[in-house]
Amino acid sequence: MQAAELMVRCLEAEGVERIFAIPGEETLEIVDQLSRSTIEIVIVRHEQGAAFMADVHGRLTGRAGTCLGTLGPGATNLITGIGDAYLDYAPMVAITGQVKLDLVHKESHQYVDVVDMLRPVTKWNARIERPETVPEVVRKAFKLAQAERPGPTHLELSETIAAAELPARMRPLGSSVPAASLPDDAAVREAAAIIRSARRPIVLTGNGVIRTGASPALRAFCAHTGIPASPTFMGKGALDDRSRLSLPAVGLQARDSISAGLDEADVVICVGYDLVEFGPAAWNPDNAKRIIHVDARPAEVDQHYIPEVEIVAGVTDTLEALQAELPAGDEPPYATRLRVAVATELGASAERPGVVSPQAAISAIRGAMRPQDILISDVGAHKLWLGRLFPAYEPNTIIISNGFATMGIGLPGAIAATLAMPDRRVVTVSGDGGFMMNVQEMETATRLGLPVVVVVWVDGAYGVIGWKQERRFGRTHAIHFGNPAWPDLARAFGWTHREATDGAALGAALASAFEDGGPALITVPIDYRHNARLANLGEPSLSA
Repeated sequence: MQAAELMVRCLEAEGVERIFAIPGEETLEIVDQLSRSTIEIVIVRHEQGAAFMADVHGRLTGRAGTCLGTLGPGATNLITGIGDAYLDYAPMVAITGQVKLDLVHKESHQYVDVVDMLRPVTKWNARIERPETVPEVVRKAFKLAQAERPGPTHLELSETIAAAELPARMRPLGSSVPAASLPDDAAVREAAAIIRSARRPIVLTGNGVIRTGASPALRAFCAHTGIPASPTFMGKGALDDRSRLSLPAVGLQARDSISAGLDEADVVICVGYDLVEFGPAAWNPDNAKRIIHVDARPAEVDQHYIPEVEIVAGVTDTLEALQAELPAGDEPPYATRLRVAVATELGASAERPGVVSPQAAISAIRGAMRPQDILISDVGAHKLWLGRLFPAYEPNTIIISNGFATMGIGLPGAIAATLAMPDRRVVTVSGDGGFMMNVQEMETATRLGLPVVVVVWVDGAYGVIGWKQERRFGRTHAIHFGNPAWPDLARAFGWTHREATDGAALGAALASAFEDGGPALITVPIDYRHNARLANLGEPSLSA
């Protein structure tokens, strides 16, 4: 058999259900073998969309999302999505083709060194140089991609290797999942003693809680101890936002520590927290806080993040061990006041005729969605509003590109989420800037018959940049652009279109879109005059 056939068998053995791809001349063999495989090829309209889809698929399932591109421009188009997976710790395996090996030492059509190019944004990558190594290389790529902390890996398969003949007896390698280590008893006792002595302890919840399936343990820990938890944007939903112990999310700026109560916490229990989610200088500027690090990996080195105790073990096991060492506690009074501040902001819509406030839009979207439904946030001013104010009730029900903060992820992410979780409704919120960056994937959603719903907040500008310019210079420049005729755009791709000019209309438009069951575009003229409130939310002292 050919090495390309062996590679496809290895992908099947890894449990790959679908590959997001654009075919190319240098991937002819592998695409041909996939045509006889159980693996579905999801053809997309731009390789960036393929990488974003693999990224979100990996985040939702915990299994490496897989994407395929050809050499040269196909590979370079994948980089942004691979970079997003790298800084958001999403398991992904990217596969690219390459010219024949007898051409790589000299100038050749479309040849660039893709392996070197992708090295900074992958956990590991390799050029397959001998066909008999395919089983080992594929197994290593998936093992490393899915190991904590997960991330992207990359394999390059040249035309030479793909077409190479191998003995028919060759098979994929078996796989194993390493067990999480148990927490050290002495470290648990030391951490528990620090927590017992704390005046105002707070849990800082990161995406690692969701990645490792530790949300039930976190909820039990908080309920038992009465210690409230503030999530990062990527940790939202680990603790149900309807809980009386759920505090506002952090991830925008240093003032987030005020709205979340981190500014006055004396002990911060960082659980599954990655520094890329919200830099410690923002919440521990004077290094006065005692920090307990709970994660499957040792703490990153940072002058503002020096844990007094590091418990490097399975997050669930560690939380259960800590809970057993701590007495039962009640909800602290300050948690109520912090929650009320966010609830008040969510209701402070003050809408003007013809435009919708961010608060009213978020309320309408949350009201139309079930607790288990999935919201995909593109990147822009709306992401900051959603990260701050959108209530999440279950883990992995709001997907935010935070580490790399990549515009254009929204629509591809919705396609991947709908394929991965077909029993859930999927809504994407995009700005008009980010949405147009991968608008071509509207055709992919139509072709696949997916009931994705995209809500575009329309202001004709790069809103976050305008807000930053206003704050720094008192004026804006070079941020405005034009938009298509939205009804015509939707019709051209076979989507329905509705415009909502108030919160009630947005709720009705979402309900109709869900009932229709096809891809739907909802445009919302947004009132970004409220952006200044993002900087001031929680500003008054809540020290009582």
